[in-house]
Amino acid sequence: MHSSAFFAKAADICSQIDVTKVEALADELVALRDRGGRLFILGVGGSAGNASHAVNDFRKLCGIETYTPIDNVSELTARTNDEGWETVFAGWLEVSRLKSDDALLIYSVGGGDVERNVSVNMIRAIDLAKERGAKVFGIVGRDSGYTAKTGDVVVVVPQVAPEWVTPLSEAFQAVVWHGLVSNPKLQKRATKW
Repeated sequence: MHSSAFFAKAADICSQIDVTKVEALADELVALRDRGGRLFILGVGGSAGNASHAVNDFRKLCGIETYTPIDNVSELTARTNDEGWETVFAGWLEVSRLKSDDALLIYSVGGGDVERNVSVNMIRAIDLAKERGAKVFGIVGRDSGYTAKTGDVVVVVPQVAPEWVTPLSEAFQAVVWHGLVSNPKLQKRATKW
């Protein structure tokens, strides 16, 4: 049965994920908040939906000034139309005056790949962050991608079922960020329920 197999693989991820990386990410986010830095969350596809949801949680529950370009569809599509998809995030971050006190949080299955020309928009945003001295964090599904190779603290969702790398990676983006926003180090406000 598909459901049994899928949830068994999710359980495998729970037992294999590097919780020390998750805790290191929590510590980095505390430091970000303490220095008054902003968190910019980037994602495309299902990860874009996760980015929008996570902005709410980091702002409301953790008191971290957090944004995503995904929430302004007019600017996102205007930049895509006028400048191209590859620069859409870097252009948005330039106008947002990304600085060394800030950080990116990348939600991605692959994390970008220069050679294969995949998720170039995230690669250019990561490069801009590095140029400006901002931290780069990630929750990704592959350890071979640009985010995992260049990021400061990146949680890699263990690959337990290659045929489900996308649904499991995107699902565990949500599991990890909910683990972060409920971490006593980070959480400043209780949830309603």
